[in-house]
Amino acid sequence: MGVQMALWLVSALVAGISANEFSVLRYPESIVFREGSWPIPGERIPDVAALSMGFSIEEDLSWPGLAVGDLFRRPRATVLVTVTGIDKLTLPKNGISYPVENAVPFSLDGVANAIHTLFSEETPVVVQLAPSEERVYMVGKANSVFEDLSVTLRQLRNRLFQENSILASLPLNSLSRNNEVDLLFLSELQVLHDITSLLSRHKHLAKDHSPDLYSLELSGLEEIGKRYGEDSQQFKDASQILADSLQKFADEMYNLYGGNAVVEVVTVKTFDTPFVRKSRSILQSTQPKDENPYNLGYEYNFNYAVVFNIVFWMMIALTIAVIVISYNLWNMDPGYDSIIYRMTNQKIRMD
Repeated sequence: MGVQMALWLVSALVAGISANEFSVLRYPESIVFREGSWPIPGERIPDVAALSMGFSIEEDLSWPGLAVGDLFRRPRATVLVTVTGIDKLTLPKNGISYPVENAVPFSLDGVANAIHTLFSEETPVVVQLAPSEERVYMVGKANSVFEDLSVTLRQLRNRLFQENSILASLPLNSLSRNNEVDLLFLSELQVLHDITSLLSRHKHLAKDHSPDLYSLELSGLEEIGKRYGEDSQQFKDASQILADSLQKFADEMYNLYGGNAVVEVVTVKTFDTPFVRKSRSILQSTQPKDENPYNLGYEYNFNYAVVFNIVFWMMIALTIAVIVISYNLWNMDPGYDSIIYRMTNQKIRMD
């Protein structure tokens, strides 16, 4: 026990130095997030999202921040917003925050594939957006619901200068409408507003039985820090505006799904390692490599124990049922007034 506590203290100190945070703004009662300062590895954040939605993961998660909740009532939506350029936002106190250690880039592709595979007939909403990089991925009903959503930089800029944009109601303070960096930051906030606005027109999507997934990456604040400096008034104003906008976005998404949605925010100063796309040289040898020189058995799938127990106990139950039914039929008294022997007894009496 003392060794485990020492390890947790060391990891907490390391996470405190990095100061990146994983915050849960809103979540239903069926999910239990414990209050504490347990650091979570950056590469395991998708596993937290998968477990909270009721999906299985390949490797067990020993992080004590997430407890076992109601297994029969899973959230209808999971929203994960990743903010780069700042290690911590001043969020309301009603949320729960945990330090992040080893802040490596991650994605929710595995969760999106699981939703698309298990609920392909119900066409769930899966949206993955990175507005500043013009990356968008939509599956299911998201293609029709969010077809008017601005995703390119030109569309985002034009959207800001329309009548119903956030510029009409959002206090800009030291930010300017004439600066491209400021407009990039504001356009990301516009995307948050448009998602809730479009979803409010299709409220039936929040009432179906298939889970929805929203994954957003916001890097506009990081660009403001590079342009003005992290000690500038523009960066401070942008940080406060972003915190308020995220809380409003979380409340609206939570209410649209009837209080059955998880809204999470990850704030990362800088990722430790960038995404590296694997490539293969045309000079690379194509000779197959013997990956199993000792002829070892293959590794079992993590679902093997579950399938084995289901088949094993079902066979035992069917065997016992056949034995019991056969024994009762063999020892049945023909004199009983049953449907099986009623016609037989009458024929014997007539003879």
